[in-house]
Amino acid sequence: MSQKSGSLGRYIAMRVLLAIPMIFVLLTLVFVMLRVAPGDPISASAGGAKLSDEKIAELRHAAGYDKPLIEQYGTYLADVVRLDFGKSISTNQDVGDVILDKGGATVTLATGALVFALLLGIPVGLLAGRFRDSGFDVFARLFGIITYAAPVFVVGLLAQQLFATKLGWLPLDGQTDPLIANDIPATTHILILDAIWVNDWEVVFNVLWHLILPACTLGLLIVGVFIRMVRINLIQTLRGDYVEAARARGIRERDVVTKHGFRNALVPVITVIGLQVALLLGGSVLTEKTFNWPGLGKQLIEFLNSRDYVAVQGIVTFIALVVVVISMLIDIINALIDPRVRY
Repeated sequence: MSQKSGSLGRYIAMRVLLAIPMIFVLLTLVFVMLRVAPGDPISASAGGAKLSDEKIAELRHAAGYDKPLIEQYGTYLADVVRLDFGKSISTNQDVGDVILDKGGATVTLATGALVFALLLGIPVGLLAGRFRDSGFDVFARLFGIITYAAPVFVVGLLAQQLFATKLGWLPLDGQTDPLIANDIPATTHILILDAIWVNDWEVVFNVLWHLILPACTLGLLIVGVFIRMVRINLIQTLRGDYVEAARARGIRERDVVTKHGFRNALVPVITVIGLQVALLLGGSVLTEKTFNWPGLGKQLIEFLNSRDYVAVQGIVTFIALVVVVISMLIDIINALIDPRVRY
């Protein structure tokens, strides 16, 4: 027992240590890419306004752009360690406050998309693997390829035209109907949780109603990954020696598939969930813009349009940290479920 706990502890410690250089590389890439972008971010963030040289110098000093690059880099790393993501040039807001205010909507959208992708991808993948090379299997594989390759904003626009404009079944955009959630205090900054906290179920169902189209649109981006992963692992599992032994003992095929095949085929899905978080966060940028969803992705585009590179740097840095942390947590959870991962 102590050996098992020791191996798990070593694995967790190693995984945490490996996350440190990964974060360092990501932060360096974010810093360098925004510094090599063409144009002066201070002048660009002013838009069409003509600023005096003194005002531009003042803004450059406030943003730290008048310091040598190596000093800017050191300040940037030190600020990230303190979870200080800078101050927006265009709005003069702390980027941390923007993340807190807008992040809840992105969490809601990404969670809804992940739930939709799992609920659709796992059953389809299981059936495709169970009935390999059948018509349904061919359809499932083709469906997964198309949904993965289709641009998320194109899928979103088509969904709006069909389900919102033409059929009128679902809301066109927004997180809620206008003015319906004005009295909800921002306790967690996740509107649906805040509404549950104050027992305002009208707002809860309104948010869920508005969530359907954007969550399904974003979820289609990764549903093909789950279909393919579950299908392949089920096929490999059903070829295993222990499955053949179960069949040789006269166990019904249905029991063999459900008790041995399905359960073991789902284990690798946990591993890829962490990888799909990055896809969801990347896809949420265009999805939020398409559906006017008030999250970090939509805010990031607005900062990009105003050339507010300080705010862009802060939001991208935060997203990179979230992806690394979630990936690390998924690996640790996977090690807890499957002891083979620890070795």
